Amino acid sequence: MNISSTKPISAFSAAAAGARLGPVKIERRPVGPRDVLIEIDYCGVCHSDLHMANNDWGMSAFPMVPGHEIIGRVVSTGAEVSDLAVGKRVGVGCLVDSCRQCEACEDHLEQYCAKGFTLTYSSPTKDPGELTFGGYSKQIVVDRNYVVMVPENLDPAAASPLLCAGITTYSPLTHWKVGPGMTVGVIGLGGLGHMGVKFAHALGARVVMITTSPQKGEDARRLGADEVLVSTDAQAMAAWASKFDFLLNTIPVPHDFNVYMTLLKRDSTMCIVGAIGPIAALNTAPLIMGRRNVAGSLIGGLKETQEMLDFAGVHNITADVEVIEVAAINEAYVRMQRSDVKYRFVLDLATLS
Repeated sequence: MNISSTKPISAFSAAAAGARLGPVKIERRPVGPRDVLIEIDYCGVCHSDLHMANNDWGMSAFPMVPGHEIIGRVVSTGAEVSDLAVGKRVGVGCLVDSCRQCEACEDHLEQYCAKGFTLTYSSPTKDPGELTFGGYSKQIVVDRNYVVMVPENLDPAAASPLLCAGITTYSPLTHWKVGPGMTVGVIGLGGLGHMGVKFAHALGARVVMITTSPQKGEDARRLGADEVLVSTDAQAMAAWASKFDFLLNTIPVPHDFNVYMTLLKRDSTMCIVGAIGPIAALNTAPLIMGRRNVAGSLIGGLKETQEMLDFAGVHNITADVEVIEVAAINEAYVRMQRSDVKYRFVLDLATLS
C-alpha cells in the first residue's frame, strides 16, 4: 500500500536557536519504493534535543523539528518493502541515512559512517523543507534500512527512549562484554544512567550506582543496582579502588573524571557516553600505573539497535518516563535543565492536533 505523504502535517518547531517551540505545518516526502510512512504515537525527549534547539554544539539548522526517539505504527510502505506490514509497531532513532559504502557502514556501525550519517532532524536533505524533521510531529517517512521493529510487549511510551538512551548505554556494555562475574559502575543517575543500570543488571553484572547524591540510593536499587557508591565520600571511594571491571560514565556535563580512574582494575575501561566536548585535563598517572583505558561510545548501528530492542523485549526493559502533551515541551525543557524528571519525558503525539 503506497500513500503519498505530501499533505501538510502537524509538528512542533523551533524557528531559531533558543526560541520557544510552537505548532507548525510541515511536509514529508512521498513514500518511495524503499520507504516506510509511520504514524508517530510517542517521541522521547532527549537532552540532546535541548542542546540542539539551543545550538549548544554549533551544528544546528533551523527551522528545527526535534525528536529522535520515535515509536509509531506503519501506515504504508513502498513497493520494495516486504517485511513490514501496515499496523506494525516500529521505531526510528538518531539517524535516517548514511553512505552505506564505507567500512563502518559495511560493519553495521552506521553511527561511525566515514562520510557522516544523516541525523533524524536538522540535517540537509532533498525532502520538503530541505532539512530533516524529527519526531515532534504526527508522521515521518524513513528508508526501511533505518527503521527498527519494536516488541509488542513493551509499553510504547516507555520504550521510546530506548531509541537513544537505551542504545547509548547498551552498545558500550555489550561492546566491552559486560556480563556475569563482572563488577560494573554506572556513574550518574539520569536519563542515560538509569538505563545503564537496568541493562547492566539484565546482562548479569554486579552493578554499583556511583553518584554524588546519597538520596538517589533507594531509587538506584529499585532500578537494579546492587550497591551505591557516593563519590564525594573519600573513604568509600578508597575502599572501592581497583574493584571495577568497567565504568559507564553518563554524566552529561563537563566534570573531572580523574577521580574515577583509580576505581578501575588493571586493563579495565571507563567509557564516556554523557559529556560531549572538552572536559577537565586528563591525569595520565592512573592510566599508566594501571594500564587503564578511557574510551567513548556513540549510540549504535541499526543491527545493534534491533538487538537491543529484542533484548529489552525479552527482559521487559523500558525507561522510567513522564508522558506529557506536546504543548508542554517548553516547560519540559526548563525542567530538564534543572534535572526535574525521573527519568525521561515522552511526548504523546495524540495530543498534537
